[in-house]
Amino acid sequence: MELSAADAREVVGYMQPHLVPAGKVFIREGESKNNDFMALVLDGEVTVENTVAADHDSMVVSVLGPGSLIGDMGVIANVPRSATCIASTDLALAVLTRDAMSRLLQENPTVAARLLMAMSARMADHLREATRKLMTFAQVSKALQEELDAAHGVNRRLLDKLARYEEASPTVPKA
Repeated sequence: MELSAADAREVVGYMQPHLVPAGKVFIREGESKNNDFMALVLDGEVTVENTVAADHDSMVVSVLGPGSLIGDMGVIANVPRSATCIASTDLALAVLTRDAMSRLLQENPTVAARLLMAMSARMADHLREATRKLMTFAQVSKALQEELDAAHGVNRRLLDKLARYEEASPTVPKA
């Protein structure tokens, strides 16, 4: 996270080790209670999923490994979780709670500021990537709508021709 080795050691002093068994959900999308921590993946893999609103199925959006930071928005903002995180394998995490971050801010504001700047840069990168994906989805959606409009136009013309044909030929059974 662009911290010096000394800064990283200082931050690690405020973190707690945590083991998560494979298959366990340790962050749940929409959860507003257990949302005051972030975790650095030390070992193992995490599957990150989002719920597809229309049918309540989930979609894997990412698989993260060692060195990945999870739940950083939870330390900064007291808002519901934006994704579900499931331990794909046994996990070793280093957890930083909002309370520990507050202590770091009071006891070593310079390191805390660098950590927050690094976290902000990371979130900005995620936001840029999400915006890029939204633009791609918007372009695909527009192209699909144009295809549907074209198909609708063809269907409308065929139905109009059929109606004119039926009017001109009374012996043809009506559809």
